[in-house]
Amino acid sequence: MRTNIPQLRKARKLSQQELADAVGITRQTITSIEVGRYTASLELAYKIARYFGLTIEEVFDFSELEE
Repeated sequence: MRTNIPQLRKARKLSQQELADAVGITRQTITSIEVGRYTASLELAYKIARYFGLTIEEVFDFSELEE
């Protein structure tokens, strides 16, 4: 699943570690989500979206699932 997390982080000048700390996960998990190796749970997707003040759909691209 594609995500806008790298762009959102860079816009706020956040490191992967800073985002991970803010949502209570490891930096490795953020890396895995960003490169598409790991799909965030609904709870984690909500935490990340809420951190950025966005909806889940604004952070994660679900278009691949609609096929």
